[in-house]
Amino acid sequence: MQSANTLAEAHVPPGADADRYSRQVLFAPIGEAGQQRLAAATVAIVGCGATGAAAAALLARAGVGTLILIDRDFVEQSNLQRQVLFDEADAEAATPKAEAARHQIARFNGDVQVHAHVADLVPDNIHALLANADLILDATDNFETRYLINDYAVQQSGPGKPLPWIYAAAVGAYAATMNILPGETACLACLF
Repeated sequence: MQSANTLAEAHVPPGADADRYSRQVLFAPIGEAGQQRLAAATVAIVGCGATGAAAAALLARAGVGTLILIDRDFVEQSNLQRQVLFDEADAEAATPKAEAARHQIARFNGDVQVHAHVADLVPDNIHALLANADLILDATDNFETRYLINDYAVQQSGPGKPLPWIYAAAVGAYAATMNILPGETACLACLF
């Protein structure tokens, strides 16, 4: 009988860390093809607070090849109890959240490319910052930016090739998400 690691090594994409992703490759809904798609994917996360930091950490651990992190804010002491990519040194130095997240991700998965942008996402920079994204995660705290992401995703989508994005919000004990595939599902502006 073969060990789990031997089985996993037989199914891991060339060049991938066989042990790191072995459990995902053995999980039929992901498998080898899914792991290859993850490694080739670029996910943009707009907002590196509680939701964005947790998503960035999990996506990097899953082997998403490239993360684009966009946040204008700096780490504060009050962030440390819920924002998993930051520590006391980040708060003491008032490190930009996108940079602190990039640094922490590099400590646990150096194979993931992380492009950190300390910026507001605005009409003047959205095309440059999100140009290569296969998926956009909205982890912001304002509807102005959410509508901007929505409009961008709708504009960049073509027939049969939507640019998916995920609306995510959390305040206190309340959370909401919405997966949006422009041209296939209702968009954010359609509902609000």
